Amino acid sequence: MPLSKIQLSSSTGRRNLLNNGAMQVAQRGQTFTSMSASAYTCDRWQLQLAGAGRPTVTQQTSGGPAGFKDNFLRVQVATADSSVASSDMQVLKQVIEGHQAAFTDAGTSDAKPLTLSFYVRSSVTGTFTATLYINFNNPSAVSYPAEYTISSANTWEFKTITFPAFTTSSTLASSGYTNGEFYQVRFALMAGSDKTGTPNQWNSANDFASTNQTNLFATSNATWDITGVQLEVGSASTEFEHRSFGEELSLCKRYFFKAKFAHSAYGTTSIYPEKQMYYPVEMRANPTISITGGTASNVASNSVRYNTTGGFAHNMGPSSNGMMYIGGGGNACDITFTAEL
Repeated sequence: MPLSKIQLSSSTGRRNLLNNGAMQVAQRGQTFTSMSASAYTCDRWQLQLAGAGRPTVTQQTSGGPAGFKDNFLRVQVATADSSVASSDMQVLKQVIEGHQAAFTDAGTSDAKPLTLSFYVRSSVTGTFTATLYINFNNPSAVSYPAEYTISSANTWEFKTITFPAFTTSSTLASSGYTNGEFYQVRFALMAGSDKTGTPNQWNSANDFASTNQTNLFATSNATWDITGVQLEVGSASTEFEHRSFGEELSLCKRYFFKAKFAHSAYGTTSIYPEKQMYYPVEMRANPTISITGGTASNVASNSVRYNTTGGFAHNMGPSSNGMMYIGGGGNACDITFTAEL
């Protein structure tokens, strides 16, 4: 008897183009107090800021909506900014790699609509913006600032936004179809006039918000919470794609991971130490490496000592004939490997 053809539904296989949408993974830490510069917080999520406002970003571990009670991300206003300059902004964003999203065919006649869904809660009501940005060479950029309304203060609300297919013939940045940037998903909390555009349409601009964006940072100690963020192909949202913590952590380590090494007082920096390791996963690109608590001479790749102007290949694993040697002189090292977009 011949095998019948299986009809795949929208719920089959990988659906969420975003990593760590449930805010489970926080390798860099759970609390980032009064941030004065853009930085990654929960894995893959960067708080991009400009201006006088200062956010405190935390990974919360209780009090989320149904299905997400363990984790959500909170942005709280540590320093208010009610006088918004044209270039000011407070935006939570994630950049999506081309390998993960090229099949969506943006900028061609085969382009597909994308639907963003998420749970949000804020102490400030009003009009907020979620924007889809595409990094093109021609045009230089397009963005779709979609508005959503927070109706009730301090109440979890479920939102869904569909971004229409962008079918205009365009050229992605040269690395966009591989390991480079493809999309950005942006959640605006404040934006000056240079960062805003006409809502609910494709704009040939690098917009971070709509012109109607509420300024969360006008209110001291205001909070904005988010979790369950999913971006998927199609014009309707489906149930959130829950992954195990281990799987989500592994996906995040493609872009960032850290290692801690504690040593006995064995050897010197001139002698290869006893600790060896491979990368836990192949990284997106050759990482930037930062060492805390040790020195640059405490790290080596194969037979060559590491120095701060060099680096390690992104695929240093058992199949790549490369490994890392850590330690020497009894020093403890904390080492971070970063290959974010």
